[in-house]
Amino acid sequence: MQALRLTLIEATFYERSVHLRLPFRFGIVTLTEAPQVFTHVRIRLADGREADGVAAELMVPKWFDKSPTLTNEDNFAQLRHALAIARTHMLAACAETAFGLSYSVDRPYRQACAAENLNGLIASFGLAQIERAIIDALGRILGEDVFTLVRGNYLGIDGSAADLEGFRFDDFLAGLKPAPSIAARHTVGLIDALTAADLDPSKRLNDGLPETLEEVSAAYGHRYFKLKVSGQLDSDIERLRHIAAVLDENVGSYVATLDANEQFEHIDAILELWRRIGEDPRLARLKASIVLLEQPFARAQTWFHPVHALSREVPVEIDESDSDLGAFPRARALGYRGISAKSCKGFYRALLNRARVAKWNADENSERYSMSAEDLTTQAGIAVQQDLALAALIGATHVERNGHHYVDGMAGVPEHEQQDFLAAHPELYHRSDGRLRLTLRGGMIALASLARAPGLAVGVMPDFAAMNPVAV
Repeated sequence: MQALRLTLIEATFYERSVHLRLPFRFGIVTLTEAPQVFTHVRIRLADGREADGVAAELMVPKWFDKSPTLTNEDNFAQLRHALAIARTHMLAACAETAFGLSYSVDRPYRQACAAENLNGLIASFGLAQIERAIIDALGRILGEDVFTLVRGNYLGIDGSAADLEGFRFDDFLAGLKPAPSIAARHTVGLIDALTAADLDPSKRLNDGLPETLEEVSAAYGHRYFKLKVSGQLDSDIERLRHIAAVLDENVGSYVATLDANEQFEHIDAILELWRRIGEDPRLARLKASIVLLEQPFARAQTWFHPVHALSREVPVEIDESDSDLGAFPRARALGYRGISAKSCKGFYRALLNRARVAKWNADENSERYSMSAEDLTTQAGIAVQQDLALAALIGATHVERNGHHYVDGMAGVPEHEQQDFLAAHPELYHRSDGRLRLTLRGGMIALASLARAPGLAVGVMPDFAAMNPVAV
């Protein structure tokens, strides 16, 4: 089917506060609470048909902009400002395809963000929320799920936007085959308790949910893990020894990724960490399990530190340095072999980068390049469902998934809204202790219900009246 042209006629934003049940330490921040933003749009097709669409994302402080001079509230304000600028540009755009609408405003929008000292990741966040909500609305109008929209290119995605001239892009999209389930890769934060001995009994939550890595593995059956490292070599090695001891004893065969979160200053430091991991017999199984190393350097410094030597040992990918559509080719020239997909950075960008992986591997007759699916503490409901759909579309077999561990399910969400999500996605959620929670069986998440939902993997509408309107 030919992609339909549309216009954005309305976009409003709402927020809910999210309080973590466990603190989550990554990079320079320990996260305990943050607002989740909900984007509600209305679109109109040329034939007059209209529909609403939604998107949602946690506004995580000290990830989009890690400047120590900014408070968490400053970070939230930056993201809200990006949403306002994105709305202005999208409302003013001429009728286009869903993809064309985003692509047509990308350059002037990013220029406007830069003029307000909003970096590329913040700009990506603003546009990503609105484009996802538009995709959702289009699917609702057509009565089609997101997998059908993408595989049939109802969205009008143009591969020439990403140096893919001559690549059979429509054939690539048509060949995407999302799996019916995906493995959850559990994040081990820098301060997470590993065993019961790490917890003061008086400070235990005792809420019926696992609190330590040992308990998480037993409760959810994870076989995939994401391990945060701090850039402090001695403490990183000691921490990894303790993690390895837990995994080696309790998990059996497992797969791991390392996330540096921009904490290493130069290539020699990260090479030294890799060397020491390899020389420590207590880390032998752990090293054999590691399939990638994520974002070793500060985003700005990434472009001054080639990683060819390290990437010969282990695939290295960018995450925070992925600030715009041109980041992956620039990183490839420096020796990077992969890039992360996150809904907060852009639905279309992830698909275009996935096409690059396919093209580059075909050109080199190799499997050198890859793409991982990463989390930004996506919450049960809209955010986790849309991100799972994207992970499935890019062909990921496992996805970093941590919201169900650090956050207490759909706590604070009205009961009738929780019931709507459970009715629409009974394989994805279960009720426990009075609230809806993500369901994991044997470390796996069932995805079948996402394909039953018209639009972008949601199908129901949240209760906007129970949220706080955002004046942006």
